[in-house]
Amino acid sequence: MKRKLTLALLLLLVLPALASVRVGEAAPNFTATDSYGHQHSLAQYKGKYVVLEWHNQGCPYTKKHYDSGNMQKLQKLWTSKGVVWFTVISSAPGTQGYVTATQENEYLKRMGAAPTAVLLDPRGDLGHLYEAKTTPHMFIINPRGELIYDGAIDDKSTSDPADIAGATNYVTAALEQSMAGSAVAVPTSRPYGCSVKYAK
Repeated sequence: MKRKLTLALLLLLVLPALASVRVGEAAPNFTATDSYGHQHSLAQYKGKYVVLEWHNQGCPYTKKHYDSGNMQKLQKLWTSKGVVWFTVISSAPGTQGYVTATQENEYLKRMGAAPTAVLLDPRGDLGHLYEAKTTPHMFIINPRGELIYDGAIDDKSTSDPADIAGATNYVTAALEQSMAGSAVAVPTSRPYGCSVKYAK
């Protein structure tokens, strides 16, 4: 009996940690360091919309949105409206996509990117917390701290920049709808891109 009770208590402790991140529920808090050495926690941005964008410089799907200027355009548009935009790199040291802070800052300058900050996540803590699967993989958190979108950047799951013009951008749609007081029409979608290169 005592053994069963101990097992039950262990399950109560472990299962919440294994629970999936779900749209409509509180987004898990995190603290991460950016490419300039500054710390950011989700809690400090309560009251603002927060976008999380998983990133890998060398991924063809990431390059689709950066080489075309599409991602930079989105970053500039939404940060100008008060949205906090975090680009997240969860590639582990020794894997494709891993970069140093200096390398990433040089890339941002060269590409004209404008996120609020780039969060470096080489251990994959933030990536695993949000179950980020691809680059890009997009998440949106509303001012109440609730996850309102989880999925692809748009509905064209290719690496061809020519497809951007005819795509429905899920990030823009979700932000516009939520800011207008409406429910997000497409709160989840299947993310597409290169797999996040977590440590093994």
